[in-house]
Amino acid sequence: MADFDFDLFVIGAGSGGVRAARMAAAGGMRVAVAEDRYMGGTCVNVGCVPKKLFVYASSYREAFEDSAAYGWQRAESEFNWETLRESNANEVARLNGIYRNLLANSGVTVIDGRARIEDPHQVVVGEQHYSAERILVATGSWPFVPDIPGREYALTSNEIFSMADFPERILVVGGGYIAVEFAGIFAGLGAKTALSYRKDLFLRGFDRDVRTFVRDELSKKGIELHFNHRVEAIEKQADGSLLVRLDDGETMAVDTVLYATGRVANTVGLGLEKLGVVMHRDGTISVDDNFRTNVHSIYALGDVTGEPQLTPVALAEAMALVKHFQTGKVTEIDYNNIPTAVFCQPNIGTVGLSEEEARNSGMAVTIYKSEFRPMRHTVSGRDERTLMKLVVDSSNDRVIGAHMVGPDAGEIIQGIAVAMKAGATKAIFDQTIGIHPTAAEEFVTMRTPAT
Repeated sequence: MADFDFDLFVIGAGSGGVRAARMAAAGGMRVAVAEDRYMGGTCVNVGCVPKKLFVYASSYREAFEDSAAYGWQRAESEFNWETLRESNANEVARLNGIYRNLLANSGVTVIDGRARIEDPHQVVVGEQHYSAERILVATGSWPFVPDIPGREYALTSNEIFSMADFPERILVVGGGYIAVEFAGIFAGLGAKTALSYRKDLFLRGFDRDVRTFVRDELSKKGIELHFNHRVEAIEKQADGSLLVRLDDGETMAVDTVLYATGRVANTVGLGLEKLGVVMHRDGTISVDDNFRTNVHSIYALGDVTGEPQLTPVALAEAMALVKHFQTGKVTEIDYNNIPTAVFCQPNIGTVGLSEEEARNSGMAVTIYKSEFRPMRHTVSGRDERTLMKLVVDSSNDRVIGAHMVGPDAGEIIQGIAVAMKAGATKAIFDQTIGIHPTAAEEFVTMRTPAT
């Protein structure tokens, strides 16, 4: 070990890389981290954190409107993009500093710059060479934009938070959770918003009832939803606007086009191909149960390996890897029943199997569903609904799926996920006394199976 500059060299200071570096250093390893762009990674800079802040910002318009029914008299409100943009930038900068200090206080050497792996034990950053017993690739993922004419005029989630001007008209292209979230954000902030998806219904992989319910709720908010819709080209107009050409010959005039069409592994320029590191066809890195590649000294975790692209997953993998370094044993991660949330408006929270997944696997299932108006809107009069759904294995009464669309769905589903991890049955749900009056109590009061 003394022959190397470091015991562990981490490439990428995102959630997984920072956690692995800190824990390894705390265990006595000599650790370095190289980062060329975002201290804290996608989540802190252009992902989870700013997105949630923008969701909060976009929800105020409806809150102001609803307040009148509760007796609040108010002056007209006006949204200021510059204020939101700078508030977000200040918060991100604060978090960048926290991450840098966490690493420094843990004894990790922080190296600013793009790292390249020269050989199984050599990393180059700029003109500087570093040797390491082990190298960890934790460079995350990067937004994908298809190769269409005018793609240079499209923005991604990397740029959208720092736009100079707020668009009056925006087209969001994509059908995943990022596209759906940003459509809600910009509609809430006051932009005329359209969402374009190339297939018949967005949020592939989610429960079908959730997908159709969200479709209907977003339509109520004035978002134009275009399905079976393909963008063929984007053209810049003399006035600075964008003309979007569609495959059916139609055109759309907008100020901004946001592409949210998936993310790919961020591995370009790392030198992995030269070393013969095995990668999947989609560009993700192949690893074993210990996150080791086929090159004995090189490891990878997080989004770059193609596992669920979720911050908590990367954190869990980092902890498992460091424990393996310390003990030599495999620390298995259970990728089943990972809860997740989509911060569209209303929110989605989900854990476990969808009804379709359960039935397609051959299970006999019993379905429980409830749909209602949130209590807040019984007074405000807003036409917004909440959906809750449980998927139960009929053979043993275990709850194998829980899905919600409604305010604070993520907060509620987190607790349900604990119960499911513990093996809770529908009978246990039924025996649990609810908290009244809350939406969450509906999960323990649904008694009649859906027909």
